[in-house]
Amino acid sequence: MVRILLVDDDEAVRAPLARALALDGHAVTEASDGAHALETFTEDETGFDLMVSDIRMPVMDGIQLALAVAAKRPGFPIVLMTGYAEQRERAKELEGLVDDVLIKPFPLGDFRRIMREVIARRIPGA
Repeated sequence: MVRILLVDDDEAVRAPLARALALDGHAVTEASDGAHALETFTEDETGFDLMVSDIRMPVMDGIQLALAVAAKRPGFPIVLMTGYAEQRERAKELEGLVDDVLIKPFPLGDFRRIMREVIARRIPGA
């Protein structure tokens, strides 16, 4: 079981992703913005194995969140998601810090496959 922090301000996006991850046997903690996610992560830095986050969110965006999490836990697996081309360009600056940037909308099956690939590659024994 992989412990995943899932961050997206859109409940209509976050809920089905959380269900898919749970169906695949993972423990999912949800956050609705980057600041809430960082607070949750900081409260228990070893409590998570992977973070999946939207980029464009209020309060703190996913790129700021990824930088903060990587500063606390270098090498921590991070996957970002965005529906905006300019945000994908911003995410290129994080090459080597994030495992993947998914372009929304994406089929749920593709999301599950990519999560399996990242987990297999980055989380030994999962």
